[in-house]
Amino acid sequence: MKIIKWGIIGCGNVTEVKSGPAFQKAPNSALVAVMRRDAALAEDYAKRHNVPKWYSNAADLINDPDVDAVYIATPPSSHKEYTILCAKAGKPVYVEKPMALTFEECNEMISVCKENNVPLFVAYYRRALPRFLKIKEIIDQGKLGNIRHVNCVLYHPFEERYDDEINLPWTVLPHISGGGIFVDLACHTLDFLDFVLGPIKSVKGHATSQLLAYPAEDSVSMSFLFENGIHGSGIWNFASFERYDNTEIVGDKGKISFSTFGNDPLHIQYADGEKESITIENPLHIQQPFIETVMAELLGQEGASPSKGISGARTTWVIDEVLKEFRNSSK
Repeated sequence: MKIIKWGIIGCGNVTEVKSGPAFQKAPNSALVAVMRRDAALAEDYAKRHNVPKWYSNAADLINDPDVDAVYIATPPSSHKEYTILCAKAGKPVYVEKPMALTFEECNEMISVCKENNVPLFVAYYRRALPRFLKIKEIIDQGKLGNIRHVNCVLYHPFEERYDDEINLPWTVLPHISGGGIFVDLACHTLDFLDFVLGPIKSVKGHATSQLLAYPAEDSVSMSFLFENGIHGSGIWNFASFERYDNTEIVGDKGKISFSTFGNDPLHIQYADGEKESITIENPLHIQQPFIETVMAELLGQEGASPSKGISGARTTWVIDEVLKEFRNSSK
């Protein structure tokens, strides 16, 4: 069977364990080239991970005839640019989340890939993780009955690294990330809810900077309505006293509670009072199950990868809607 040879643009921290090694371990997959603007860091990554080629220019990697498909692992500000270059070179694209800075950029990426008959995958890998597939299974089997509403709560303490105005991480610089920590983290939860409950059609909410420590928002509250009539609400705050992460999906026969991050047990409570806890560990290379679905689709095997440009764009639309007022006030 054919081997898909991958190149990575942006071989930074996320590719060290979460994703990079998965391209070497997934069946019929090989990692043949990496790129980083700092050539020394690209070379270091390549040597440590036994990758035969490294580049400091993205176009060189994209146009390398040995590279069949490209994983874009840069910050969101360059996702559109690199996706367009890959599409025009006829190479399948696997882009990190969030998909782009805005819904408009997402649509441009989708259009160019469609014009060039190139598949576009988005790294919302929870759609393939066993822990999250179990949640979907419980809901799909009707164990919770008809789903009525969902509530998401995520809060963290303020971290010292965000207190350095000169050296702020890119995740809180909107021109690079599209927003703050909310954009970086909440997109995972919102995309998973899209996967298990369907698209969100309406969003209302507020975003503010309570600490004024960096240009992006640090607090978001929102209510949302799914196309199927399920109601949702959420709070994300990054100036609280401790870490807390819980999403609760409630039906007319029971509810399930789970964290988006980590390996905490799934907690299920049924209408008759019965309770159940299920623990499913995440794999070491957390993106590998999803990458294997990408590989299967590229190789023409049965089934399709569950996260594409269309679904990834929907999550960016939700984020755009709730941040619209804050972004306008920050101009």
